[in-house]
Amino acid sequence: MELKGLHHVSAITARAGGNFEFYTKTLGLRLIKKTVNQDDIRVYHLFYGDEAGSPGTELTFFEIPQAARTHEGNNSISEIALRVKDNKALDFWKKRFVEYNVEHDEVTTRFQRQVLAFKDPEGQRLLLVSDQDNKGVHGGVPWDKSPVPKEFSILGLGPVKLTVPNIEPTERVLTEVLGFRKSGAYSSSIRGQSKIIVYETGKGGTGAEIHIEERNDLPRERLGRGGVHHVAFRVDNEEELRKWIEKLNESSLINSGFIDRFYFRSLYFREPNGILFELATDGPGFATDEEEQHLGESLALPPFLESKRADIEANLKPLNTKSSF
Repeated sequence: MELKGLHHVSAITARAGGNFEFYTKTLGLRLIKKTVNQDDIRVYHLFYGDEAGSPGTELTFFEIPQAARTHEGNNSISEIALRVKDNKALDFWKKRFVEYNVEHDEVTTRFQRQVLAFKDPEGQRLLLVSDQDNKGVHGGVPWDKSPVPKEFSILGLGPVKLTVPNIEPTERVLTEVLGFRKSGAYSSSIRGQSKIIVYETGKGGTGAEIHIEERNDLPRERLGRGGVHHVAFRVDNEEELRKWIEKLNESSLINSGFIDRFYFRSLYFREPNGILFELATDGPGFATDEEEQHLGESLALPPFLESKRADIEANLKPLNTKSSF
């Protein structure tokens, strides 16, 4: 068994309308599924991705109205990277961020790749990473109706960064249980001599990496809007997912067991530093209940919630695509 790379990352927003506006109109991602949080059907769960919502391109948001801002700190998923085709694309995005008044840094280099750090309007910590020399997992297919030219489009998820007070127990889970390989290290641009360790799985590369920084000088993060809820890794199919459940049980890692999310099958567990990991299957996919050309256009509910549609729609604030933060 081998995890294929990143599947999706799920974060928190306090304003679904403003979130939709930023991620589709500014970043040019496609809204591939407008549904509800299956664990709290009173709030939206929005999925963004490439043209088809391919595994490895999915960035999702739970709406928690009135959520306080995230107080950054330890035991956290502290940065989400998004892949673009090459270094030239970063020049395009820097100009676009100036035009759209997006908070951003200068283009710099991390782990021998050019990157551009920025934040969304709620303070979500994001990073564009150039795929110019990527030889690992391939990116997705840009949406042909995106406001961003295809040659500069976001291609999917890049490395996800974790910040922990003690790297050793997290490393053991990644390498001894999940099968990640340590592939290198680089210096933190914030702390100078602090090292960030890189781990990869599957074919490796930007779409299959976890970066971990050890920080023993930070308080524990308080999660809110602009924070990240969990990271999910790709499993080929349901049969393999059930084998992973067995392996986690044998490793004495408390987990959710098998969960049917309709669009994929999952399991969840927390690694020793308290960060929530998910293993998710590549299929069935987001076109299961909508035609691909109409993904995200209406409220989609899995069959086990369809009987509650009237109540769900009555309690949801309409997603006003013209609203802002």
